[in-house]
Amino acid sequence: MAREMVMDSTPEVLREYYRSVQSDLPTEEMVVNMGPQHPSTHGVLRMVLRTDGEMVQEAIPHLGYLHRCAEKIGESLQPFQYVPYTDRMDYVAGMNNNQTWALAIEKLAGLEVPPRAQAIRVIFAELNRIASHLVSVGSYGLDMGAFTPFLYCFREREMILDLFEATCGARLTYSYITPGGVTQDLPEGFVDRCREFLDYFEPKILEYNQLLSWNHIFVKRTSKVGVISLADALAWGLTGVCLRASGIRWDLRKVKPYDGYEKYDFEIPIGQPGGAPGVPQGVLVGDSWNRYFLRLLEMEQCVRIIRQALDQLPDGDVMAKKAKNIKLPDDEVYVETENPRGQMGFYVRGDGSTIPARVKARGPCFCNLSIATHVLRDILIADIPAIFGSIDVVMGDVDR
Repeated sequence: MAREMVMDSTPEVLREYYRSVQSDLPTEEMVVNMGPQHPSTHGVLRMVLRTDGEMVQEAIPHLGYLHRCAEKIGESLQPFQYVPYTDRMDYVAGMNNNQTWALAIEKLAGLEVPPRAQAIRVIFAELNRIASHLVSVGSYGLDMGAFTPFLYCFREREMILDLFEATCGARLTYSYITPGGVTQDLPEGFVDRCREFLDYFEPKILEYNQLLSWNHIFVKRTSKVGVISLADALAWGLTGVCLRASGIRWDLRKVKPYDGYEKYDFEIPIGQPGGAPGVPQGVLVGDSWNRYFLRLLEMEQCVRIIRQALDQLPDGDVMAKKAKNIKLPDDEVYVETENPRGQMGFYVRGDGSTIPARVKARGPCFCNLSIATHVLRDILIADIPAIFGSIDVVMGDVDR
């Protein structure tokens, strides 16, 4: 194959070309370290690649560079003291982590959260879902060589962080959702500011699609790449977007509603084949393009939920009575919520004191990353950022 033909070929043709060349030439395998300080590993992840020329035969993730003993710390603090540690697990979705921890403690201690606090939790959980997906979409474009979408996504994310800062004073680690409710009520003018942001943001999703989703080069780089079948997604314990992109409509906000999600009308998008509305030809269910695109579709549903929550926002308290110095009964609970990257769960066991006897976190990124060895094989080295970026891993959630 002439060099010009190689440069103009699709990834599928390139893979077949490299396989044919390697079958004719005697080659030698080489082990390559990718990370732990590599931009497309999205944190301190080390991938050990076994390569044969341009082809990756095996990719083994090495973890532990960000381990901070978060679970053990939870067994030496009162529940409200532990909230800041949950912010630092998936540090791109602190509000959602706060919410999961709060729900687990409330279930164990029998706390009843006021309706206003539940509505505020939904608003901030969905705002944080949008902010998290904006980081994912923007950095994924950067991984694929598109710089402009990154700037656009972070511009909108800054507006969400402004709303967070006005409410709790923080822009990344919030400690706002806490056992019993939320730490304080909404600031004056928040509802109007939030509605203004939603009116501004909703049309921007179409702009992202025009910039990136339907871009010919981007589609070629991500379609038919890293396909995860539904059977494999279930077998490897994938959740969130990584599971739904493989074709199953599973979302805890619908299946096992919490904090009043049953009151809101919204849809759960799933992976679609090429030719479906808004989906370019050649795309396969479960491929990297579908995992990316589902985050944009989810942002539309987040806007829908937030609007309803703002319209239905009740009056009243934002914190349950006797929410501090709670005595945890001699019992155990496990609570999961739908975080931006999948199902986040906390197992908590009490022994009658104010400090948990056992704390265990189930991070969605750890389980989603587990399929890396299975899916990152028999591919080009250049496909690794396309596949790994679509899984959207945050290493603070993997190591804890």
